[in-house]
Amino acid sequence: MTIDASRGVQAPPELVQLLTPEGERVEHPDYDIDLTPEEIRGLYRDLVLVRRIDLEAVALQRQGELGIWASLLGQEAAQIGSGRALTDADMAFPTYREHGVAWCRDVDPVKLLGLFRGVNHGGWDPVEHNFHLYTIVIGSQTLHAVGYAMGIQRDGAEAAAIVYFGDGATSQGDVNESFIWASVFNAPVVFFCQNNQWAISEPLEKQSRIPLYRRASGFGFPGIRVDGNDVFACLAVTRQALRNAREGNGPTLIEAYTYRMGAHTTSDDPTRYRVADELEAWKLKDPIERLKAYLFKNQLADQAYFEAIDAEADALGRDVRKRCLEMPDPDPLAIFDHVYAHRHPLMEEEREQFAAYLASFEGSEGR
Repeated sequence: MTIDASRGVQAPPELVQLLTPEGERVEHPDYDIDLTPEEIRGLYRDLVLVRRIDLEAVALQRQGELGIWASLLGQEAAQIGSGRALTDADMAFPTYREHGVAWCRDVDPVKLLGLFRGVNHGGWDPVEHNFHLYTIVIGSQTLHAVGYAMGIQRDGAEAAAIVYFGDGATSQGDVNESFIWASVFNAPVVFFCQNNQWAISEPLEKQSRIPLYRRASGFGFPGIRVDGNDVFACLAVTRQALRNAREGNGPTLIEAYTYRMGAHTTSDDPTRYRVADELEAWKLKDPIERLKAYLFKNQLADQAYFEAIDAEADALGRDVRKRCLEMPDPDPLAIFDHVYAHRHPLMEEEREQFAAYLASFEGSEGR
């Protein structure tokens, strides 16, 4: 890896890249992709709309309408590229930041906001979208994904699982245990690590002495590092890894080398631990701007197209805000509804106690 004054901003030599930061198309001996102009414009639309949803959510949190929000700013290409590689039969297991993958799985973005607003525990049906509920516990979803993949294997289904996690999660025991199980059982799962350089306030060099993708070899399966700001490369690499998984070739670790442009969450202040020069250097690698440059240079879109997408993004932002503010508060007793699959005596007793507590406030005004 080439290192300069702005730590970690140079692409390592082993990086799979199909679209340079300047918007130039490049070839790779092992990975290629053949997209129609319409498909390329569709990827650009995805990137812009997902960023707009994210920016609106950050604004809503700052205004007290969400309890917290984990921004994906800068990671749109990794999520859209990998998300668009999935088939309808594949199952995705996210962390709490995969808003772009949720978009690709047709999850209403307002349902994501409901979780962070505290009005639901995840308002979408994982089976309907083949997109699991958000996982807050760092790394635990990797075990869920491997278990699901082993089920696919035993059912003989033509499908695969993909699981998302960050560079910090690779230090968790759950992630390493999932690598072992996936390898030993040759499970059809793709581990998609979004290496955004920071595990909250801890830089990558405090997580690993080697590139993360190289850890896979120690567990007995392939690893690949891809330019996480290149939507073409992320799509191509993930497609191949998923295809290999479906064909019985076992797991793959993809390290999407990207950068978290914003805070870890809205409760974080990244100016306390990283320098401005690093942020400015990564702005030059912006995933949206490089695809926009490609579209311009190859005359695949004109100014009217970009203006129309921007207008659509603004309309989407207004719609997301309006519907977020209109979400009703849940019945306080609904917190007991889905704790167990069937009625549970202790839970019923606690529900009655809580109901009595709430009733004690009724009619107390003015006393």
